[in-house]
Amino acid sequence: MGVICHAPWTLVEADVVEGKTLTSYPSLQADIRNAGGEWVNEEAVVDDDGLVTSRMPNDPDAFCENVVEQFAEGSR
Repeated sequence: MGVICHAPWTLVEADVVEGKTLTSYPSLQADIRNAGGEWVNEEAVVDDDGLVTSRMPNDPDAFCENVVEQFAEGSR
């Protein structure tokens, strides 16, 4: 799965952030941490389960590169 900008809020609401490392638009970092995730300030992050997150639409190259790579690898 690939999520960018404010989309990680859907992961917070779905209660699937705990134990994951991800990034997002900076204003979401407290919500991610409160949901048990680790927030980092990087262009794109790939968590151990293949989840790709990115900070904002200004980071499309890193986001797209990682999403394509993860989708090419298929299900884990």
